[in-house]
Amino acid sequence: MGFCYPGKAKTGDLPPRKECAPLWHPSVLSRLKHVELILLIGSYASNQYLPKDGKKLTQRVENFEAYLPKFWPLPHPSPTNRFWRAKNPWFEQSVVPLIQEKVAAILTK
Repeated sequence: MGFCYPGKAKTGDLPPRKECAPLWHPSVLSRLKHVELILLIGSYASNQYLPKDGKKLTQRVENFEAYLPKFWPLPHPSPTNRFWRAKNPWFEQSVVPLIQEKVAAILTK
């Protein structure tokens, strides 16, 4: 969400600095004219761009179709999320192949 590393916390990284996304995202995104899909990686990105509906990241990832064609919420690929991946095998079995297909289709246009 920020363009800098926020630093280390006890159990991973610190959260992104709150001022970064509002300060830089509109400026950067307005210059990207042909964006077909924005991958929202992790809960911070998901919370920044998706409706404030109280849904947890897992619910958003499960129901990714609700946010297409503009956004696709995904879990953060951090090694600390290995427990999430182990608890949610449907993600790698069902969602990963779909996102691979979608990204490949966009890149080959």
